[in-house]
Amino acid sequence: MKIGIVCPYAFDVPGGVQFHIRDLAEWLRGKGHEVSVFAPIDKGTEVPDYYVSSGGSFPVPYNGSTARLCFGPKAAKRTQKWLADENLDVVHIHEPLTPSLGMLTLWQAEIPIVATFHSNQSHSRAMWTLRLPFQPMLDKITAPIAVSSEARRTIVEHLGANPAIIPNGVQLSNFDVPAKPEWAGTRITGNPDAPVVSFLARLDEPRKGLPVLAAAIPEVLKHYPDARFLIAGRGEASTERAALAPYGNAVTFLGGISEADKAALFASSDIYVASQTGGESFGIVLVEAMGAGASVVASGITAFRDVLDQGRAGDLFTVNDPHSLAETIIDVLRREPEERTARDEYVREWRGQYDWDSVGKRIVSTYDFAVSAGVPQSSAGLFAGAWKKNGDLT
Repeated sequence: MKIGIVCPYAFDVPGGVQFHIRDLAEWLRGKGHEVSVFAPIDKGTEVPDYYVSSGGSFPVPYNGSTARLCFGPKAAKRTQKWLADENLDVVHIHEPLTPSLGMLTLWQAEIPIVATFHSNQSHSRAMWTLRLPFQPMLDKITAPIAVSSEARRTIVEHLGANPAIIPNGVQLSNFDVPAKPEWAGTRITGNPDAPVVSFLARLDEPRKGLPVLAAAIPEVLKHYPDARFLIAGRGEASTERAALAPYGNAVTFLGGISEADKAALFASSDIYVASQTGGESFGIVLVEAMGAGASVVASGITAFRDVLDQGRAGDLFTVNDPHSLAETIIDVLRREPEERTARDEYVREWRGQYDWDSVGKRIVSTYDFAVSAGVPQSSAGLFAGAWKKNGDLT
């Protein structure tokens, strides 16, 4: 099958959607499918040769963050050229309503369309307002997918669609790696007094939860003075750095880290903390931490509850409550060996549903359905004609 995958976000800036598309494309190619990935790719960004660039991107505040998108007449013409050149059997658009390549592809494609919705946008006035004028375009989607119950709720409430839930995938074998000796915690060293707790997220976005963890650290250190906290991620976080400076080597800011170091960080940690306060639709990093054997402590937002099977595959604390987080970390560190072993066995079974061999097969089944169902008989609305005029790329 010849499959086109459309990414709305620039590949020079790491993000969950980009990683999902990268891993899906690699898995599909490993199963013998032809794949073409269409994405904003700035000059100098290293990508495989089956990626096609729509050109550069520009920053836009979006869903509580800043996304690098690609839109406009030139991008539309490049989208048209990509669709014409690739002779695809099916196109898989990610975030089709983000004002970027997915929306442009949805306007122009005349082949079966699978669309994955990633984001959680509760009470989005913009999405509700755009529903009617964009409905003819949305009707072109043969098979909608949501990555979680939160993403599905967003689509059901705002767009009236009925997407299947297929979660983000993780290549779990990539996280079966050795610990780094300098990061090794109790489960590696055997020293119960010196656990390692890790955190990985963008440090300069408060909703990612670093302020919550920073406020919890002093309480944990009262009970475990030799504990270490390894904080990874891009961003300055000057307030948190200053507040935690008195604790010296107990807190280490690692900065941005590579994929290999991320796996090693989780493999070295006793606990991975996900203290986000909201705005998350899935929580792929929780699955990655589970894949490396770390215990997961996460805020009780709906997306994380789902990933952790309502607390059976990890421990939940009250959202935006540092005291609750500290107590939960301490409880996990004090867990009896028999209970810890039972929890680990359950996690190994639970996390398997997120492995690419499970997720990928479900996505391919969706492609098969879309191809067999064909193209819905629907107009693309008022906007499509404007993008299809004068289609030669100049």
